Amino acid sequence: MSQHGAAPAYGGNIQPTGGWWTAFGTGGFEGEPPLLEELGINFSHIRAKSLAVLNPLRRVDEHIMDDADLAGPLLFCFCFATFLLLSGKLQFGYIYGVALLGSISIYFLLNVMAEQAIDAYRVVSVLGYCLLPMVGVGAVSVLLTLDGILGYGLSCVSIIWCTYAASGIFVAVLRMSDQRLLVAYPVGLLYGCFALLSVFSDGGASGK
Repeated sequence: MSQHGAAPAYGGNIQPTGGWWTAFGTGGFEGEPPLLEELGINFSHIRAKSLAVLNPLRRVDEHIMDDADLAGPLLFCFCFATFLLLSGKLQFGYIYGVALLGSISIYFLLNVMAEQAIDAYRVVSVLGYCLLPMVGVGAVSVLLTLDGILGYGLSCVSIIWCTYAASGIFVAVLRMSDQRLLVAYPVGLLYGCFALLSVFSDGGASGK
């Protein structure tokens, strides 16, 4: 018993200032980076790249992919597959399979065409971010049937949009503006596959 009748405190206060939520913010604990930063998730970068895709007519910064990440692409692929699932099309395996094979193919193609090399991580990041307009088509498929004139039109617009945005980023990063059409052709084929998945239902859905 202490002189004033209060129990002595042992060990001090071990709870960090700010609570556990501080680890998930932008500041983190003192002397430590935030958890999202350690996981490679930066919402400001995701927002900036998404806006670049949504406004493809704006001049593309050649350094936009210096901080390439997969958080946004994985999120967009998951949202796209989820919207198709809600519309009765179970396409998760097809979407990730097409994304993987398409990214590998375009990676090898770009390294053959360009004078400077680009790593697979950045190729996947660009293609994933530029899938954003196709995610919008997937969202529309929840409300409307795309197997018709309206769906075909929306799919064509999304293919052109995705292709224009992706080819613009690749051309800016690799400084190969004279070869944009050559880059856009295989990229357009890849997004065309995604559009086919969104328009036509799989066998399980059509057999219901």
